[in-house]
Amino acid sequence: MKPLYKFWKNNRSLIVFIALMSVFRSAVADWYEVPTGSMKPTIQEGDRILTDKMAYDIRVPFTHIKLLKLADPQTGDIIFFDSQAADNRLIKRVIGVPGDTVALENNELIINGKKLNYADQQSNIDSLDKIEDLNGLAHSIRVANIPSRLSGFDAITIPDDYYLAMGDNRDNSADSRVIGLIPRNELLGKAERVIVSLDYDNYYLPRKDRVLKKLN
Repeated sequence: MKPLYKFWKNNRSLIVFIALMSVFRSAVADWYEVPTGSMKPTIQEGDRILTDKMAYDIRVPFTHIKLLKLADPQTGDIIFFDSQAADNRLIKRVIGVPGDTVALENNELIINGKKLNYADQQSNIDSLDKIEDLNGLAHSIRVANIPSRLSGFDAITIPDDYYLAMGDNRDNSADSRVIGLIPRNELLGKAERVIVSLDYDNYYLPRKDRVLKKLN
């Protein structure tokens, strides 16, 4: 016991700090690395994303047990969730909330019978960036020049406690079109902004223009 006590005595400040930081990251806010391009052009590979874990619920630290519901995800929110269907932690944008009827035709969304407005933004080698007006939230999406099998689906009405979520890189995202609707109890939090971004193709150097960049 003496060596253990001595270790505690000599390192208790560090131990308490680590414990409090772990609780903070589990229940209040956390940062996640994005390894794929499924949310391009909004989020790049190598972005570290600050996530508000109290945006929707207060939970018991280190668990999915909900203590208090604070809010529900809104159309356009970028959410992190633990997907059982994908067996992975994912980040996607909320497209449909409970009660909405959503369809996709040629990479253009129709929500509750109304087709969204789109404007061309930038042409790439094999894709096109567009501005999508998602019920008042203007944000960028990317579509392939040659549409994929993901470019359309029939109308679906979202049931209670489920959400339809999609990546902004519409032809390169394993989202609700692949894994199904997202149960509310899988939500981890709302993505708020990029903390720092490391460029994998340039020796992992930071991208200065993405530091503290707010997501929309």
